[in-house]
This record gives sequence, C-alpha cells and structure tokens, in this order.
Amino acid sequence: MGRADARRAQAQESRRAAKSGGIRRLFTWKKLLGTFFGIVLLGMGAFGALYLYVDVPAANAMAERQSNVYKYSDGTVLARTGKGVNRQIVDLDEVPKKVQHAFVAAENKTFYKDQGVDLKGTTRALLSTVSGKGKQGGSTITQQYVKNYYLTQDPTVSRKLKELVISLKIDQQKSKDEILAGYINTAYYGRGASGIQAAAQAYYGVDAKDLNVSQGAYLASLLQAPSQYDWNSATPTGKKLVKERWAYTLRNMVEMDWLTESEKAKLKFAYPQKPKPAAGMEGQTGYLVEAANKELEKQGVTEEDREAGGWTFTLTVDKKRQQALEKAVDDQLESKLDREGSKVDATVQAGATSVDPKTGKVVALYGGEDYIKHYISNATRQDYQPASTFKPLVLASALENESTTQDGSLIGLNTVYDGTSKRPVVGSDTPFSPQNEDDRSYGPISVQKAMNSSVNSVFAQMIVDVTPSAAKQTALDLGVPDKNFPERPAVSLGTMNASTWDMAGAYATLDNHGRKVTPHILQSAEHRDRTVNPEKPKREQAISRASADTVTKALTGVVDAGSGSAANTSAYDAAGKTGTSEDNKSAWFAGYTPELTTVVALFGEGDGGRKQVSLTGTANSGRANGGGFPARIWADYTLGALGGGSGKTFDLQDVERGEVPAPPTPSDTPSEEPTESEEPTPSDTPSETPSETPSESPSSSAPPTDSPTVTTPPTSPELPPQPGEDDGQPGERPGGNGLFGE
Repeated sequence: MGRADARRAQAQESRRAAKSGGIRRLFTWKKLLGTFFGIVLLGMGAFGALYLYVDVPAANAMAERQSNVYKYSDGTVLARTGKGVNRQIVDLDEVPKKVQHAFVAAENKTFYKDQGVDLKGTTRALLSTVSGKGKQGGSTITQQYVKNYYLTQDPTVSRKLKELVISLKIDQQKSKDEILAGYINTAYYGRGASGIQAAAQAYYGVDAKDLNVSQGAYLASLLQAPSQYDWNSATPTGKKLVKERWAYTLRNMVEMDWLTESEKAKLKFAYPQKPKPAAGMEGQTGYLVEAANKELEKQGVTEEDREAGGWTFTLTVDKKRQQALEKAVDDQLESKLDREGSKVDATVQAGATSVDPKTGKVVALYGGEDYIKHYISNATRQDYQPASTFKPLVLASALENESTTQDGSLIGLNTVYDGTSKRPVVGSDTPFSPQNEDDRSYGPISVQKAMNSSVNSVFAQMIVDVTPSAAKQTALDLGVPDKNFPERPAVSLGTMNASTWDMAGAYATLDNHGRKVTPHILQSAEHRDRTVNPEKPKREQAISRASADTVTKALTGVVDAGSGSAANTSAYDAAGKTGTSEDNKSAWFAGYTPELTTVVALFGEGDGGRKQVSLTGTANSGRANGGGFPARIWADYTLGALGGGSGKTFDLQDVERGEVPAPPTPSDTPSEEPTESEEPTPSDTPSETPSETPSESPSSSAPPTDSPTVTTPPTSPELPPQPGEDDGQPGERPGGNGLFGE
C-alpha cells in the first residue's frame, strides 16, 4: 500500500470514529434513562389527571334497557323485544359458595388478591382496539362488572381507559363480595337472561340457590360467548369449546383448593334444558326474528349488543307476501291435518323460504306451525335431505362442464339415457343401482323427460358422467352447503343436507340466469349510537347464463308436463322440481317464476325433533310426495304473492339441446326423436302424481296416472365387481335397490 492510500484509509477511519462518537454522545445512558423516566413521569401524570377527572358514573342504559323494534320492509312493526330486562337481583349469600368460586375460577383466579385491574390484559385490549382487531379479553371480574353496570360494550380506547380508572376506584370503595355479586347479577348469559337468577331459570329451571357445581361451572363458562356456547344452538365447534371451558373452570377450582380432585372426578357435564321462546314470539314472528338475529351475528351485532336495547331492525320481509305464505300453508296443509287425532299428522312439519331472485331479499318465510310450540325453524334447519330437488344441479354441472355421456355425446335436454330401474351406473368406482319410484323402467328417455318424471337411474348415470366432485363443486357455487356431502353417485338423489333457505338461494341463482343470489333477511340495523349497514352479498356469475337458462327450460317441463303439474297454472310462467327423500321423510317443491323463487318442504319429525319419520299417510293421502302438498302450497302462495298472476315470461338464451346418440339396435329405435315439446307417452308418465288422492288434484290438466305398459329396454352390461366398501350411503352397494324416492 502506498503512502497516499495509507493516508486515505487513515482519514476514513477518523471520519468513522468521529461519526460513532457523535452517535454515542447523542445516545448516552444518562440521556436514554432520562428520556425513559420522563416518559414514565409524563404517563403517570396523565393517568393521575385522568384518575382525578373520571368519576364513578351512575348505572348505564343497560340497567334501564330499552326495547328493540323489528319491522317489515314497509316499516310496519313486526315485533318488540326486551321491553323489560329479564333480571332478578339475588344476594350473594343465596348463591352456593362453590358456584361463586366457579365464576372466579372461570374468569379471574386472582380476583380476591388483585387491585381490580389487569394491566397486561387491558394493554392487550387497547392495542387490539387501536389496531382495529375488535374486542379482546383479559379483563378482571371488577372490570367486567364496571363495563356491564357503568359503561357500554363499545370497543373504544376511551371506554377502556374509563373502565381502568373506575375499576381501581370501585375496588377501593366496595368489598370483593359486593363486586362479585354485582358482576353475576349484571352479566348477560344468553337466552334473554341477565343475571344469575334469570340464567338459572333459563338454562336449568331452578333458582340460583339450587344450582350445583356442574351447573354453575357451565353458566360461568357461558359468559365468554353466550350465543356460541348455548348447548341447544351451538355448532359442534361451540359445543366442544364450552365443554373445554367447563373442564378448565373445574381444574382451576381444584388448583385454588375450592374443589377436591375426587369431587371433580364425580362431576358430569350439566346439559341445559331446551330454551323457551319469549312472549310475543307466537306464530311466525319468532322465526322471522330468529333469522334476523342470526344474520345480525354475521354482520357483527352480537347478542350482547342486541340485548343492550335501543335498536330498530328492518327486515326484507314483505308483509303481504308473508301473509300469503301463511295462508297458503293453512289452506293447503294445516286445514287438512288432524294433529290431535292422527299420529302421522302430528309429526308433519312445514317450512318455506321465498326470495326475490334479483336481489336475494327474503320476502317471506315459514318456520313452522308456531314458534312457541315448535322452536326449530323449518325454513333454516339443515338436518333433512333435499332429495330430487338436487337433480337440476347435476344437470347444471353437466352443462357447465360440457360433460359427455359414456359414448361421447354432449349432454343436453335431448340427450338420451337408459331409464331402466336398478340399472348399474357405468364408469364409477362406487357401485350404484338406484331404483326408480315404484320400480318403473322407462327405457331410452331424453334428459328432458327424465327430469319431468324424476328418473333416478338417469341422473345417477349423469353424475358419474360429470363426476361427483365436479357436480358437488357446482352445487357449492350455487349455494348448497357442504353438509354430509360425499362425492358418490348417490348424491345425485340429494342425499346431502340442506334447508329451504339454502335451496331457495340455489334456485334463485338459476332464476337469475346463473348470477349468484345469496338470501338475506336484514335490510338495516339502526341504533342511537351507530348504524350497521348489512354487507351486500357478492353477485358473481356462479354458472354461465346458457347453463342456467337450459336448466330453467328443463324445469318448465316438470311443471307443464311432469311431476310438478300441481304447480301449473296459466296465471304465471313457472319452472320447478319435486323431491321426496328415502322412506318419504321429507317432501319438497322448489320452483320459480321470473319474479319470485320459493322452496316449500314437509318434514316428518318424531320424538320431539330427535327422530326423522315417514310422511306416508299425511292427511290420509297416501305418499306425501313433493308433487302433492308442497307443490300445492307453492302454487297457492305464488298466485297470492304475485297479486293473482303475472304476464312476465322467462327470457332464455342459448338453451343447450344436447346430442342424441344412436340407439343400441334398430329394433329399439324410437319412432320419433324425443324433444322437450313432445307430449308424455305412457312410459314417460311422471312417477310422482298422487293417484291416491284424485279429489285433491288441481283442476288443470295433469299427466295420466294409469300404470304404464313398459317394454323391456336394452340393459347396460353388468358391472364387474368393484373395489370399495359400503360407506353407509343407501344403495351404494352391488345389487342394492338404492334410493327409491323421486
């Protein structure tokens, strides 16, 4: 290195040393400590000023709660709730000591030792609020009492700071027993119950003084999430979480020496009783309010928020259409039932959802005979199978995926399938040989006529041609929930679970030319402190217009000349599909006009809702299938909802006619190529016409009901033995008869 280079290096080193020294002079330990203590002193001064400034206020509005108002879409009042708080104050000495300890163990183990605040938890909550993550736990029992009794539930920084100061003051002014008594008497437990006495009655039908340790631990566990942890309405996840919290509470009691290990080992989870509907919820009112409340939860308005009162909720429900739906069920079903004298009639439950297919607004809903008598909403329950109302979705998937038959023919309305009953499907790893209704065989039959007559063997083969996984994806895209939805051929017959609400959304999407329709019942939610604007559902294209319109064309055939003929009238243009599940446990009619989509279903419910039973014999009418009571209710309601009818017609574009494969042999060739415009022949007679009750048939022309003379069609080759075990899906086993509902 030369002298010049050495001098340059020495100069650079000097500059680095000078710069480093400058930084060290700027950030000395003395200066850092001085800054730190300055900030601490400033914070303490600010907190001291806040402590002097904030007084313990009077009781909040929750102690003098207002009612909530629910309105129809036109602004008329549907219901008022929460007029008086369901609360009865009890002295702490009336609550068993171990139950008191259960609340402390669940919420705040250090309650008897702390100063009323949890600085770490409060800081975490403040950071969560500032960052926009919403509510965050971590408060002490004292803080929660202050929030419940003196402040509001709003997750704001100012409210949290006030809570901190008031909690410190309350801890100095009141004894721990007074604070605990105030907490358990003001906390909200769900089911409209504020305070431990109301909660004990609501969940166990006893007074607070008679609660046992297990019951007390459950009530204490509820406080973390009342609506999520209510056993009778909780999801499987909610049930798992509340059981875990119940066990956590008991473990803490043992840790704090409030319960022995042997006592804990003897305790069993205390399952609560079924909830009792609140007064004023009679008839359909309770079902409408319940549906709105569920939607409010999704929009961020919790049960706790609602119970604070002062809200006005406006629903999308059209008062006149709601009345028309109730009248249709009464006229077409309830007036014909003998609920007192007939064991079958006593099990019949009706449900319905009606949707505007352009907006997704739920304009009418039928949840059951009476919310007070039947707490489960038949409109939104998802424990029954939608049966053959799923077949149009199989066709929609075939069209959307441009699927072909086993011989390579493009699937459309004219495509011919083998309609032989018990015909084994070809091309599936899972054997399936579904029986058609009444074991009828149809021979070569077009997709249109197979839809008209709801031929099981055709759609079982079609879903194999599409693939069950592709059909399932289309169904999910249309709005069918993923509940008990295996990817097997039997799914073609609607063996998953869905509600009338779910199916109304799927059919409304078809009605809306494939553009996604998500049913919703909440129009607005207004409060003196805030307004919640419901999130607008996404309106993306679920399937193409051509696919949706082709399915609509097929479903007009079902109404005009098929199993849905009871819904046929010249007063409106209609499309629809019937459905009857295995053993006749549910019967459906899903249909639409250009202006209205409605799904009606009957459910056979026994043993207080714990058992599904057959509808056969309903109102002495034989088999209560989808083309009977559900279709007649649908027609009666639709006529009334449309004001006596409508001149609007379906605007269908690019309807897929499909390809017709060559017949197997010349002797089996049909005399004419089948088209959707042909009149049904005896072999195409709809299988769902309720021949047992001719007196109840509509006055309009219906398909013949005589048993047809059917020639034996060419059969498909027998399937070789295939791998796989019976997974419990009906009919999915070699040689099985399969599902025989339409």
